[in-house]
Amino acid sequence: MMHRSFRESMRWLHTWAGLVLGALLLAIFWTGTLSVFDKEIDRWMMPATRLAPADTVALEPALATARRIAPDAPNLRFMLPSERAAQLRLFYTDAAGELVFRDLDPRTGRPLATLDTLAGSGFFFPFHYSLHLKWNDLGYWLVGLAGMAMLALLVSGVVIHRKLIGEFFVFRPRKRLQRANLDLHNLTGVLALPFHFVVTLSGLIIFFNIYFPQAATLAYSEASAPNATFVEEGFGRYRRPASGESAELAPLGPMLARARAAWGGDGPGQLRIWHPGDANAYVELRRSTSRMVRMNRDQLYFDGVSGELLHRFEAAPLMRAQRFIAGMHFIQFDHWPLRWLYFLGGLSGCVMIATGFIFWLEARRRRHARQGRSGVRLVEGLTIGSVTGIMIATLAFFVANRLLPSEATVAGVERAALEVWVFLLAWLAALIQAAWRGGRAWREQSLAIAGLALLAVALNAVTTGDHLLRTLAAGDGAVAGIDLMLLTAAALAAWMTRRLRPGRRVTTAGREQRRG
Repeated sequence: MMHRSFRESMRWLHTWAGLVLGALLLAIFWTGTLSVFDKEIDRWMMPATRLAPADTVALEPALATARRIAPDAPNLRFMLPSERAAQLRLFYTDAAGELVFRDLDPRTGRPLATLDTLAGSGFFFPFHYSLHLKWNDLGYWLVGLAGMAMLALLVSGVVIHRKLIGEFFVFRPRKRLQRANLDLHNLTGVLALPFHFVVTLSGLIIFFNIYFPQAATLAYSEASAPNATFVEEGFGRYRRPASGESAELAPLGPMLARARAAWGGDGPGQLRIWHPGDANAYVELRRSTSRMVRMNRDQLYFDGVSGELLHRFEAAPLMRAQRFIAGMHFIQFDHWPLRWLYFLGGLSGCVMIATGFIFWLEARRRRHARQGRSGVRLVEGLTIGSVTGIMIATLAFFVANRLLPSEATVAGVERAALEVWVFLLAWLAALIQAAWRGGRAWREQSLAIAGLALLAVALNAVTTGDHLLRTLAAGDGAVAGIDLMLLTAAALAAWMTRRLRPGRRVTTAGREQRRG
């Protein structure tokens, strides 16, 4: 009796945790799935960055360009080109104190044509872990709450399914909707269970200093500034003030060569110049993570005038373990087969959450109708708006990127923010339409997905000239890949629209019939 009671309590937890936080979890999983290819999305949304890989990087001309663009910046940070991002990206703080970036041509150091957009790495990637809610770290806390709920859902799901291994081999798509949907829910949950568990747990571990801020205080209770000491020893930090005297910067090439020698052939992924033009200038190099899972914090600091090594930082074993977990979650290293597996694992998580919603709806639809309750209609609107709605918002974001003029502003809102507003308003419109139309919105929003995906591909070809045949012939896998994924989404949405056309139903035997 106790065993049965425990199983029932887990069933209750699984149902209501999924119902209450499912929409938030789906948004997190969806944007996390897109973030697997964030740099490829950047390349699609920022045509000027569609460069061929450069053999060498013109750092000195790039530094001269940076000094002209930001003459008063206290530091200049460069993200060096990589296999996935061919441009040289400059970060600096503007007069308003905001961190901004400019993309430079790595061969010449000259600025590339600017297009004000957050793209994938600036919008989808931060949305995945912060929801872009900065007030009191609210977004981080909501994502953390959803992460804990996801762990509870995974554990309770294992408990309530008695034949877990058997469900791995069961999928009956030709059965009635309720049965086929439950099979798909179980299959995606079991098939990708290790991935879902590891990616959720690692996401919580990455931001432990937000979710458990007392860690620094407990570990460094005797320090005058525990948090600063924790950051310095855990993540590495070297500082020295500016002198106020001007001096020329030493050549950067020898510093990069010494870094490669110190790191066994790995080059730096980031280069930052502190106090440029000052006698106390120093250069910070951070090791590239392209050839390792661990998002290491290995750093070298050189005197900016003499070029001599000032400080070397390597994380302690505990922080190396934490950075390995972060690397597993963010997958910033170069491994294309694994990247695709992460993408498919993320999609399976989206399907698992969506089918969980649908199962709840179909299990209660008739009972709620008899009792005159509106719970099903409310959850149905939320489900449709969360599943197809966020897809519509994403595609509207892509379309806005190709349609908005490069200098577009509306009521003081600049272009990048306008794209975000398009995303949010399209999502809100999908939620409202779903609440209004009910179950009919599934078909209508699927049709919108197909149309928007095709429109995005067409606009990319018209506005840039980089149509699919051209990018495939040129070997531009990033742009061609995004176009192909959009076309795949259009095809699947069109198929779903056809399956959901009025008057069509599927019998339990799987034979399609028309409603008489």
